[in-house]
Amino acid sequence: MIQPVIEGSVFVPHESVAAWASRCLEKIGMPPADARQLADALVQTSLWGIDSHGIARLPHYMERLSRGSIKVKPAIVTRETGPATAQVHGDQGQGMIVAYRAAELAAELARRSGAGVVGVSDSSHCGAMALYTRPAARAGLIAIGFTHSDSMAAPHGGKRAFFGTNPISIAIPRAGHEPVCLDMATTSIAFNRVINARRDGRPLPLDVAYDAEGNHTTDANRARALIPLGGAEYGHKGYGLALMIDLLCGPLNGNPWGSTISNMFTALDEPRRLGAFFLMLDPLRFAGGESLAATVETIARALSGEPGSPLMPGDPELREEEARRVKGIPIEPGLAAQMQDWAARLGVENLPVTLKT
Repeated sequence: MIQPVIEGSVFVPHESVAAWASRCLEKIGMPPADARQLADALVQTSLWGIDSHGIARLPHYMERLSRGSIKVKPAIVTRETGPATAQVHGDQGQGMIVAYRAAELAAELARRSGAGVVGVSDSSHCGAMALYTRPAARAGLIAIGFTHSDSMAAPHGGKRAFFGTNPISIAIPRAGHEPVCLDMATTSIAFNRVINARRDGRPLPLDVAYDAEGNHTTDANRARALIPLGGAEYGHKGYGLALMIDLLCGPLNGNPWGSTISNMFTALDEPRRLGAFFLMLDPLRFAGGESLAATVETIARALSGEPGSPLMPGDPELREEEARRVKGIPIEPGLAAQMQDWAARLGVENLPVTLKT
């Protein structure tokens, strides 16, 4: 979901943000190729308007990298376990670097065998799942990705955090356009939006969070648990999805689950040991595969003719990207201060000039 731009933000060319972020990551010790891949992934997420998972997360990642709870040079191991299956052991590396490796392997298996199923173990937070499903669908595959996280969401009927926001992304080719791409959490908002709201002194939307006593709150500083997708009355839907995704990403891959996962924002010295799960399919192995992308485009046109002109999932993010490639990506005042601090800590010059005002 595209987040509103915070008052006082400055718009910075995305290329300069990516270049600066890459230099910072190299200073911390990441190999240049990994540093650039991570920087580009964060900036791409910001271009989509998903500011909760974009460049705003860079200071957090750099803190963990500098403490060693995310390894700057992990020994990532991939092992094919069958004609269409594989496991990627992340060695506590940066989640985006590990997830890109796993998604590329799943795509390779799908092209070879018709399906590619890859599990990820011992990794860390891997950001927006569309980063991995969109490229595969752009190359003609059907791509499905899941990941999980520590306790941020209450189960339906409960009031205390137990599961993560546990997102799902599905991307399918669309003729003449970027793929149709669903990318959503199993809660109404991502917990990173709570962190951003705390940093910027903003309230939360109504009916998305509980406080420590299990009461609804819009105060980001009091929020202790997100409410599952569907709300207090119909949250069994988001809760059920969160549970199933946690099982696929956690126990199936030998990772912790739910409340046994270390906290992302408080246990900064502890490795996360997070998992992910990728399933990719070659549509040409199925009866409607040859016409699938064209049919998706037909459906999109039909929907656009309906009252309200509904968009396909992922299209709002593409429109936002088009605008931000011209205008720049917004850097909130709180994030600007964090970036200034890291520039001084690392001795990295050429901070995007608009942040100096």
